[in-house]
Amino acid sequence: MTTKSAAAATQSTLYGYPRQGADRELKKAVEGYWKGRVTAEALRTTAVGLRRTTWRQQAAAGITEVPTGDFSYYDHVLDTTVMVGAIPERHRAAVAADPLDGYFAMARGTQDVAPLEMTKWFDTNYHYLVPELGPDTVFAADSSQQVAALREALALGLDARSVLVGPVTYLLLAKPAPGVAADFDPLTLLDRLLPVYAEVLADLRAAGADWAQLDEPALVQDRTPAELNAATRAYRDLGGLTDRPKLLVASYFDRLGDALPVLAKAPVEGLALDFTDRAAANLDALAAAGGLPGKRLVAGVVNGRNIWVNDLAASLTTLGTLLGLADRVDVSASCSLLHVPLDAAAEREIDPQILRWLAFARQKTAEVVTLAKGLSQGTGAITAELAANRADLASRARSPITHDPAVRARAAAVTASDTRRPQPYDERSAAQHAALRLPLLPSTTIGSFPQTAELRTARADLRAGRIDTAGYEERIRSEIQEVIAFQEKTGLDVLVHGEPERNDMVQYFAEQLTGYLATRHGWVQSYGTRYVRPPVLAGDISRPAPMTVRWTAYARSLTTKPVKGMLTGPVTMLAWSFVRDDQPLADTARQVALALRDEVNDLEAAGTSVIQVDEPALRETLPLRAADHGAYLDWATEAFRLTTAGVRPETQIHTHMCYAEFGDVVQAIDDLDADVISLEAARSHMQVARELAAHGYPREAGPGVYDIHSPRVPSAHEAAELLRTGLRAIPAERLWVNPDCGLKTRGWPETRAALENLVAAARTVRAELTTP
Repeated sequence: MTTKSAAAATQSTLYGYPRQGADRELKKAVEGYWKGRVTAEALRTTAVGLRRTTWRQQAAAGITEVPTGDFSYYDHVLDTTVMVGAIPERHRAAVAADPLDGYFAMARGTQDVAPLEMTKWFDTNYHYLVPELGPDTVFAADSSQQVAALREALALGLDARSVLVGPVTYLLLAKPAPGVAADFDPLTLLDRLLPVYAEVLADLRAAGADWAQLDEPALVQDRTPAELNAATRAYRDLGGLTDRPKLLVASYFDRLGDALPVLAKAPVEGLALDFTDRAAANLDALAAAGGLPGKRLVAGVVNGRNIWVNDLAASLTTLGTLLGLADRVDVSASCSLLHVPLDAAAEREIDPQILRWLAFARQKTAEVVTLAKGLSQGTGAITAELAANRADLASRARSPITHDPAVRARAAAVTASDTRRPQPYDERSAAQHAALRLPLLPSTTIGSFPQTAELRTARADLRAGRIDTAGYEERIRSEIQEVIAFQEKTGLDVLVHGEPERNDMVQYFAEQLTGYLATRHGWVQSYGTRYVRPPVLAGDISRPAPMTVRWTAYARSLTTKPVKGMLTGPVTMLAWSFVRDDQPLADTARQVALALRDEVNDLEAAGTSVIQVDEPALRETLPLRAADHGAYLDWATEAFRLTTAGVRPETQIHTHMCYAEFGDVVQAIDDLDADVISLEAARSHMQVARELAAHGYPREAGPGVYDIHSPRVPSAHEAAELLRTGLRAIPAERLWVNPDCGLKTRGWPETRAALENLVAAARTVRAELTTP
């Protein structure tokens, strides 16, 4: 283990690490606390143990400066809201009465109080809780969590650096609080917020901090002169403090652009920059800005978002160039390792040859340490590591998994006519209305129903051999019967089979497509206690056999109402997987789209008249810079149309999106040419309905009226009010009634109550519209 007394000349460090533990101990402890099975003290004990285990593992691997403050019970942006005292008015009493329960109430809501809005963290699949601010917001420092974590690490004898969300990014991520004018700019609160950060930094310094990291990823996006000026003022003021640690300002996910010279000139002691993928342009920009004389540069050369082994030789070349641009160059991953699984060595079922291509958090940590050693001691000190790395890269490049001539030939033969439905929307709409005969304000759900403990047990029993396939399939049939019967009794108009056979909306399909690999332990946090196992898209993609037709057909046999076929779209299949980085994303998307097109056509041939192709990741995958939007949206929307364009005009194509800022992609939503789109809208109070109306969106839409990421059950009155709000933007003949998202994470009692209220709301508003 490396301690303070043995720090190397070139430091190896990280910005953050997976929080959950090797066996998802954090998820189990938090959910146990919510259910009353785990005490607050036991939860805190679990958290302390996880933090200490993580720091000791990092130090044992050779990390010379460990990060603190990256751990969170739910979300690090919510932690920042607590740190600066920006508690929404409706949650203040709960936080004052019990800070832990109040914290979780802000994240999840209660039956009486709505949670904070949740959206995607830049272009990742991590979700954060959006700060709510207004002109009357009063900030107050509470550094207790950050100070406690720092002291824990220092007590272990480690060099530690506190990591905080920076003040500019925090304000740029915020939204006007409910009741505040929509044009209120939270950045106007900067001068009010900076003294709070100054107090937190002084507290950290008093606790023993030598360095503090302030993350400013929002500065890699296109920023106005006023926003750049705010960054200049923020770091002029914070840098000018005398009672503070040394400051390291970090950015990641893309190139800094105009913000780079702003930060380079700031009176701070160091910058942490991303030099991978799109952010590789930071290298030339840093040189053009004159480098960082007299300052520390933490170089993010190991990609913190993918799971492929690093090209060590190429990274060393980059690091060698950087040596001439800063007083001191240290090595890190490009961003927090929160976005990758914990340990590839735990994957016993992946072919050992392929496993050599993969690097999860522990492997990336080792790569960072190896590169730091090579930079400080020369390549002769890492000869064996370089040779092994060259062999791993060559193995992947020549593998038949990555090159299927038939798949490539089919993708190359795609023409423009393959990506457009022959009939215009008006003609399709008339045919669909005649075929489906749905009422005004038709109601439906997004796809999944609760994944009960019994379902998860059945799936585990099947894997373990405790039940056979016949027994498992009987359990699935029984669940589908229950879901269909409930929907019919409740009065929903377009039904779903509930997806009981699906472990995950991406993994389920990945396991049936060639070119994908599934992991057993590759969990990644999506939000709170929701963890997913993104599959690994390693090679060329094709569909050997139908994937969903059988269970959809069985559900249809149980009812006379329409039952939606449910698929995950090509962009989301990429965004929620760890995608190969050895060919353009557009090429991979086309391969996936062709495989899904075959499934869509088979569903239609089997009699499915409504087919939903979910694309919740369309917005989150949007590049952070506007200059890159066009190329991405061109191939992304084409891939969706390639998936869906082969159906007849009377077959209704739906799509779904959730938990993102949709205003930036309204034209792309239009370009998908879906007949119906359902979108998250409950937490944002129908904002997306207004955005669709402003764009002149011509098709049918279902802005959600039930926030499924909260345990609270909306009343029929509340849902009806949201519908009435939606009707002010979308005509009744084009408005659908649905939840925000799938119901997989909810329990049956709340699902029944919420959907009954949803249908009641639809009937109430429908009657208002049709009564003379």
